[in-house]
Amino acid sequence: MAKGSGPVDVLYAGSLLDLMQQQIGPAFEKESGYTVSGYSAGSTALAAEIKGGTQQGDVFMSASPAVNTTLEGSTNGDWVSWYVEFANSPLVLGYNPSSTFAHDLQTKPWYEVVDEPGFLLGRTDPATDPKGVLAVDALDQAASKYSVPGLKSLTTSTSNVFPETTLVGRLQAGQLDAAFFYGVEASAAHIKTVALVGTSLAGAYTITILNRAPHEAAARAFVAFVVGPEGRKILEANGVEPITPPRVTGRSSVPASLKSAVA
Repeated sequence: MAKGSGPVDVLYAGSLLDLMQQQIGPAFEKESGYTVSGYSAGSTALAAEIKGGTQQGDVFMSASPAVNTTLEGSTNGDWVSWYVEFANSPLVLGYNPSSTFAHDLQTKPWYEVVDEPGFLLGRTDPATDPKGVLAVDALDQAASKYSVPGLKSLTTSTSNVFPETTLVGRLQAGQLDAAFFYGVEASAAHIKTVALVGTSLAGAYTITILNRAPHEAAARAFVAFVVGPEGRKILEANGVEPITPPRVTGRSSVPASLKSAVA
């Protein structure tokens, strides 16, 4: 990769916070010479901020392909013309090993433990974060499949809903017994997890360059790095499954210099 200079502004899903700050960002800066400036939030909330003009960036990384469609076309500001689906990460239940329920989570079905009295379960808001939608799906599926009606109340309560970027900290501080995470963020934050037996839900990560990006060259270099060999190596080391080849939507609009990288 040719060395560059200057910033690249990346708006990314909150579940990528640790991975971006600790691994992808520093590795890209070292290889490229560009400087990463990042902002993270729930993917749906990020898209709304882009559309509303309260956040400006070069690259948008979402945890759901569907979020990109909310930025497509003239009625949505024509921010996105193409995107690449580059990795999947399963939805898991991360728990605090100091929790009084930790042993139960290690030895009993997760859907029974989270329904126990006093259990503090965290999730994100489905209105702002695709992971929040998957968390509700997991609880609904388990409630029906295993006849645990108490799980339904967890999907409607708002007392267990927190911003995506604070969920890891709340769990590690002992404010929660467990919370729903993608495998990638749990791995990056060294959070112990249990599989959500009875479900097969996952986040699908996408990346694109926003139209009218102020730092186009840096943005192209960042996308090429993430979907290229070095980016895939980092993803695989953190329990993420790279999609090979990446799935491209709007291929004709992909910058010419990136077509081989996403082919």
